[in-house]
Amino acid sequence: MMSVPNTQKTVAFFDVDGTLLKSTIVHCYIWMRSLQLPFFFKHLWLIGFLPKIVYYLILDRISRTRFNQVFYRNYRGLEVAEMKALSTEMFEAYIRPKIFSEAVSQIQEHQEQGTAIVLVTGSLDFVVQPIADYLAVDAVLAPQLREQGGQFTGELTTAPLIGAEKAEAIRDYADRHEVSLEASYAYGDSQSDLPMLECVGNPIVVNPGKSFRQKALKSGWEMHEWL
Repeated sequence: MMSVPNTQKTVAFFDVDGTLLKSTIVHCYIWMRSLQLPFFFKHLWLIGFLPKIVYYLILDRISRTRFNQVFYRNYRGLEVAEMKALSTEMFEAYIRPKIFSEAVSQIQEHQEQGTAIVLVTGSLDFVVQPIADYLAVDAVLAPQLREQGGQFTGELTTAPLIGAEKAEAIRDYADRHEVSLEASYAYGDSQSDLPMLECVGNPIVVNPGKSFRQKALKSGWEMHEWL
């Protein structure tokens, strides 16, 4: 590995869903939303929501950016304070058991070597924050929902953090914090993480699908299977 000037830092950038843990933004929303409802209404809500999942799956295949924009509209009208409290509860009951133990070990290894840890994700900031606290990471790059009158509007404050937007966020972070991207690491699991992986000197692919595995093999990238 190339030597790094003393003034520059090294960072390990981690995608979250599919890389650090086995979950999606859909699973997290369903968990929190259903917890808000009485037992009877919960089942009625689920029956009404399930048909939307097919639409979301199709939209995600067409454009993950558009999928994120459309899906996050489900948060419109929900109380900010309540959802943030639910995200903490969700971490203990749902998210924490789904974090890959190998991911935790890898993060700890980086931390022992003095490498900063930054989560880069399309998941909402308040959903990811309990994960960041648990792993003692240095920063989180994640989208935020607009708030009005103590409620979410369902609109993001910025473009979804997907694809090229992840790479741009990483470059911006590197510029602001004097980070050597050539000496840094990035961990991702899917095609949407490709720009993020390509902007660092040490790209690492985790749990790739068939086509992304071929891309990683062709590029000579390091690969891991985390269970």
